[in-house]
Amino acid sequence: MSRASLEKDPRDVAAMFDAVARRYDLTNDVISLGQDRAWRRATLAALAAQPGETVLDLAAGTGTSSEPLADAGVRVVPCDLSTGMLGVGKRRRPDLPFVAGDALHLPFADGVFDAVTMSFGLRNVADVDAALAELLRVTRPGGRLVVCEFSRPTFAPFRTVYTNYLMRALPPVARAVSKEPDAYVYLAESIREWPDQAALGRQVRRAGWTDVAFRNLSGGIVALHRATRPEA
Repeated sequence: MSRASLEKDPRDVAAMFDAVARRYDLTNDVISLGQDRAWRRATLAALAAQPGETVLDLAAGTGTSSEPLADAGVRVVPCDLSTGMLGVGKRRRPDLPFVAGDALHLPFADGVFDAVTMSFGLRNVADVDAALAELLRVTRPGGRLVVCEFSRPTFAPFRTVYTNYLMRALPPVARAVSKEPDAYVYLAESIREWPDQAALGRQVRRAGWTDVAFRNLSGGIVALHRATRPEA
């Protein structure tokens, strides 16, 4: 498999995630040292979805982020570019309405979701501004956005250690648990090139969202960005 480049062609990104789908959740658990579970819990808490609400879970992958929402009575729609990831999720949770979709051209009508969320997927789209605008389009006025994404550690000495881990240690770790370690070289490169917390917040605001705020997790390794679609 040829890994995706930082040009982030949707076909290359989808093919890369198709290739790692079967062991994706396990590999994430290993390379994040189990922190991915805490990040998912924090995202759910920030989303604060109530039973009966309709939520779009974009870049849902195998549906690990969608399952607790569905189990709590939320009408969640898991959506992802990778049909391989969706297939793994559908076999595990056939009750969930998995949908194949591109963040730049979502297959949903305007204003149909009470909330939208995207975990570790915004970094993989070629046009972040366009993706944020699409999320705004499908959210009802007054609806909510929560983005969970890798970010920039706030403590400078730790930031250096973390960057070294990404570029030097992550690929060998991935090689030990995944048959497609090149995908995790892309992961490291895309994290290194991603904007910091404040810069992403400005992008969210430029896309038309209001009440934009962020919260650091794990010392800024990950950040949660929250926002609201303005009332009509």
